Amino acid sequence: MAPDVLLHLIEPAAWRAALTEGAVRPPSLDAMGFVHLSTPAQVHLPAVRLYPGRRDLVLLVVHPARLNDPVRFEAGVPADPGGMLFPHLYGPLPTAAVIAVVPYRPPAPVTLPTPDDLLGRALSYVTSLPVRRAIGVGDVPGGVAVLDPDHAHSHDNNRLLLTAPVEADDVERAAGEVAGNAGWPHQAAALMWPGAAGVAAELRRRGWNTEELLLMARPAAPTPGDEAVEVVEVVDQRQVHEFWDRSWRRILPAGPQLDRVVADLIGREHLNDRVVAVTDLVVRERGRVVASGQLRVDGATAAVDSVLTDPGSRGRGHADAILAGALDLAAAAGCDLVVLEAAADDWPRHWYARRGFEVVGSVWAADRPA
Repeated sequence: MAPDVLLHLIEPAAWRAALTEGAVRPPSLDAMGFVHLSTPAQVHLPAVRLYPGRRDLVLLVVHPARLNDPVRFEAGVPADPGGMLFPHLYGPLPTAAVIAVVPYRPPAPVTLPTPDDLLGRALSYVTSLPVRRAIGVGDVPGGVAVLDPDHAHSHDNNRLLLTAPVEADDVERAAGEVAGNAGWPHQAAALMWPGAAGVAAELRRRGWNTEELLLMARPAAPTPGDEAVEVVEVVDQRQVHEFWDRSWRRILPAGPQLDRVVADLIGREHLNDRVVAVTDLVVRERGRVVASGQLRVDGATAAVDSVLTDPGSRGRGHADAILAGALDLAAAAGCDLVVLEAAADDWPRHWYARRGFEVVGSVWAADRPA
């Protein structure tokens, strides 16, 4: 029986380069005519042989039906178990065939979504991106801690990412230890396993701020005949900085650290484009950016983030134009799925629902001052 997914082990920088080129073309393609793949039960063998001790690699989860060239199961190297055959792809590996990108940190287990598992793919994206862009990653009970000392006030870049069930005591203990060692001005944790609501409620009783974030998804289909998209520009990210600065200062409470916090929240954004393909879109009025959004393409899965409009420019269809432009770009990149996170208790979730996004699951964010 053919496996639901195949795997390719790769360095993150090579994957980012492939996103620009549209395909993975390792040296084996020129030397032997094929790309090495593995089944989930085999991937530990090439990992040990080619990358002993490495914990900074990623697994590309490949949907065989999205491949353009034949896959043949053939012998590997003499040291492999007798009779074992490995899948070899006789052509480049299209990035649009990769449904998820999963950090490979043995001996920690990996969770591999199937192509039709929308929640699994959304979770793979939201848990993978912070790990791949982190300056440092450390093991903690239930998951990892991601660290970025250059942007210490960004909770997204400095928090625990917990994908296996733990108790509130475990969260507090690990968050306190990591925050103390790293000098974080906060403690933060993402609770990303099914049924985490109970732990979130207990943390809230202990004084943590908690928020449920809905994972929403829709097909990456182009938007037919939407003339509003014509007002959308794709820009260098630096052209959005002043708009983001205004937006963050409107949202965040005033205080002596406000300038530093805003600088960290803006400065962190360039890290995303180091690991996924980022496109920033804007709408201008009289030459000034009044709306923006970001598309992040990671193989066949894309994510929409930071769709914002100045209060004085709302009601003019700018956000719709940004979203339509992002969906068009995702479809053009070969994506079949677009995901996003939306606060469960805020109005944007309903705005996205009216535009075809459906709730596929949820995660919890928790934080408090250190």
